[in-house]
Amino acid sequence: MRSMNTCIKIGSTTALECLCRFCKGIIQLYEQVYLRAPTQDDLQRILQVSEKRGFPGMIGSIDCMHWEWKNCPTAWEGQFTRGDKGTTTVILEAVASHDLWIWHAFFGCPGTLNDINVLDRSPLFDDDEQGNAPKVNSFVNQRPYDMAYYLADGIYPAYPTFVKTVRLPQSEPDKLFAKYHEGYRKDIERVFGVLQARFQIIREPARMWDIADLQIIMRTCIILHNMIVEDERDSYAQNWTVIDYDQSEASGSNTTQQFSTEVLHAFENHVRTRSELRDSSIHHELQADLVEHIWAKFGMFHV
Repeated sequence: MRSMNTCIKIGSTTALECLCRFCKGIIQLYEQVYLRAPTQDDLQRILQVSEKRGFPGMIGSIDCMHWEWKNCPTAWEGQFTRGDKGTTTVILEAVASHDLWIWHAFFGCPGTLNDINVLDRSPLFDDDEQGNAPKVNSFVNQRPYDMAYYLADGIYPAYPTFVKTVRLPQSEPDKLFAKYHEGYRKDIERVFGVLQARFQIIREPARMWDIADLQIIMRTCIILHNMIVEDERDSYAQNWTVIDYDQSEASGSNTTQQFSTEVLHAFENHVRTRSELRDSSIHHELQADLVEHIWAKFGMFHV
């Protein structure tokens, strides 16, 4: 703000108002294109690359990032101050693919929450529970699976939609799986680093007083980040082979739903889907199959 006032003679309040108006304009114009659910072509590209990396059916990595909030209201400091951070922070939950494109962003949770608490509030699985999410059909260790998944760290729950590393791997297949998993899960860590490197405003402590202003700033930075990713990546020229999956016409958590008279049927489908998303037995089965799949695919190079 000091440099703005010195160089172009704009006061801090005027600069903040201009910033907010700029962010709202970017969101209004580009959010539907650069902060959206993946399309069919996007899924083809992501799934093709994931298959080559040894994780068929994987559509990204998930993690959370803390943004320090310097001007957090005093009355809120208790819920936004986390002990290990030592300051007030606001949390961003994000899902990103191998090319650093951010497909999901949920921002605004207090810094005292952990990743599980943020996930409980997140709309990440809204489309799955409403039946609007893509059904990705893949084979892992010659076993069929019809649900996409994310690479995650150890704090996330044992859902079939999350694949975590093997703690204290002992066998060679487990060690190889942990190596590949931990390497590819760094995609989301790279995204956070690139995002902060590109936009100093989210690398430095936030100076806004209203959390709604922080939200539009974060969303704007993510939209601009995805614009840069689209401009720089060269994967559009590649011809991706067809991968079997089904996509409903509606996609995205903000899709307007039509009212249905079959309330009981819709409710039963919601309960069934919610139960499938939290089936820990499928989670462990998928992890074991991925261990064998990666060992069969890459093990000969590590003997």
